[in-house]
Amino acid sequence: MGIRAAVAGASGYAGGELLRLLLGHSEFEIGAITAHNNAGSRLGEHHPHLPEIANRVLAPTSAGELAGHDVVFLALPHGTSGALAAELGDETLVVDCGADHRLQAREAWKVFYGGDHAGTWPYGLPELVARTGTKQRAALTSARRIAVPGCNVTAVSLALAPGLAAGVIEPTDLVAVLACGTSGAGRTLKPHLLASEIMGSARPYAVGGVHRHIPEIEQNLSKAADAPISISFTPTLVPMARGILTTATARPADGMDGARVRAAWEAAYSDEPFVHLLPAGQWPATSSVTGSNSAHVQVTVDERAGRVVAVTAIDNLVKGTAGAAIQSANIALGLDEALGLPVNGVAP
Repeated sequence: MGIRAAVAGASGYAGGELLRLLLGHSEFEIGAITAHNNAGSRLGEHHPHLPEIANRVLAPTSAGELAGHDVVFLALPHGTSGALAAELGDETLVVDCGADHRLQAREAWKVFYGGDHAGTWPYGLPELVARTGTKQRAALTSARRIAVPGCNVTAVSLALAPGLAAGVIEPTDLVAVLACGTSGAGRTLKPHLLASEIMGSARPYAVGGVHRHIPEIEQNLSKAADAPISISFTPTLVPMARGILTTATARPADGMDGARVRAAWEAAYSDEPFVHLLPAGQWPATSSVTGSNSAHVQVTVDERAGRVVAVTAIDNLVKGTAGAAIQSANIALGLDEALGLPVNGVAP
């Protein structure tokens, strides 16, 4: 008998990706799969790429359907996970792919999301490094509740945290510009995501410090720096289904050269199974990480501008969401961290 896992919100993109990865995991057995509006329909109507379980019928999302599982993955809209999770016992590992339990500051939740803050859970970005040199992985061991990071947050945090933790970049005047695939906006029909609107076009969104991922980015990078940070964050929607390419820049600390800057990223990621610092001069591409739980990172110094440039590519549905959820669950359950998770991408 394997570890029984339920997936709530299974008809959406994140839910479908969780199921795809769980089907290839040697220790997990898929139990209940649930939805809200799509309850009563066959899974294959929403995820025909999963023929092994295409005939499964989606149950309504409720605590009763999810109870009794070893692990429950919640792939639900923000503001809906908190109440449901509160009805599940401490014996169940609950992994929230939504935003409800990521933020530590109640006021930040109120400003960026609205409503009541559901509380803070251990944060599911194992590779996040702190100024002390420790990583977030330690907080996930034996955890029974885990909050998966936002996909944009993962990309920006992996790009900049090593430099802040090592003190080789300044914590103020950080800038991150992202190219984001449309699946990051979810599966709900939105006019600006129609093919006729997005194909052949790129457009920024949530410009000017209003994106909901900003307080989470600040939370992570402040931990890395052990100091307040300031960041300008601008995501851009581009005509691809999957992927995030983050280009982040910062001012180098006094006396830092290219070798010392690169050494900080090498030290942070040399032993990581999923975060790969590319050889000098080779730059990340979203196509290289498609379908994988890998993050490709590169860093250099722009001497003329006096800026450190760090670039990260991830698949927003894998390392940005479902893969991070399973990676964190593996750690919490005492399994091999990499179990069931692809390192290699799909190309072309």
